[in-house]
Amino acid sequence: MQANENKSLTIEVDGVVYERYPIKTHVVTDKDDIRDVAQNYAQEHMQQGDLLFISEKCVACTQKRAIPMDEIKPRPLAKLLCKFVYKSPYGIGLSIPQTMEMALRECGTVKILFAAFCSAFGKLVGKRGIFYDIAGPKAKSIDGPCDCTIPPYNNYVVLGPENPDEVAKAIKQRIGFDVLIVDINDLDGTILGTSDDSIDRLLYARVLKDNPLGQSRQQTPMGIIRRI
Repeated sequence: MQANENKSLTIEVDGVVYERYPIKTHVVTDKDDIRDVAQNYAQEHMQQGDLLFISEKCVACTQKRAIPMDEIKPRPLAKLLCKFVYKSPYGIGLSIPQTMEMALRECGTVKILFAAFCSAFGKLVGKRGIFYDIAGPKAKSIDGPCDCTIPPYNNYVVLGPENPDEVAKAIKQRIGFDVLIVDINDLDGTILGTSDDSIDRLLYARVLKDNPLGQSRQQTPMGIIRRI
């Protein structure tokens, strides 16, 4: 196991050094069981005290939460709202009609409209990020297609995973190690699910803040965290 291009295996947080080993897999789809994927690719490399972290997109794809773009018919409201979304260099987010449409379906129209209103006010006072703070992790986890996405998902919208805590616990039961379900990109990161309620989500968000899995075609949707 080695670091992805332009990434580091190690990071220091609060005086403690952690290694993060990315693990390459096949292209995971809804034909896969995420427990099998974790067992087949990660278990043999893990040592006592290790944690396995898995991208939310990988989990969501096994849950049939990847939707082809041509199956999503955006309503007029989605086409309007997406025009006001900040277009990050690290991903599409909700800046296209299809991803905004899925946000409306996932979170509800009222919640998205309220988040958009508060976001507009926040921009007037120079504050960004309010939209996703209010819309919540379901909206923030929606990924749209981009050129760097591995086929066939370069033509899909992928929603956030369902029941990430339960998924993490099920994987732990299979492999015998603690598990994190993470939403990490080159901008920021969140721990969506943990196999144990005592795991410090904020700590591990910092451990993974530089996105060691990469954000392109690395095909490494999971990795191992090892405290040195």
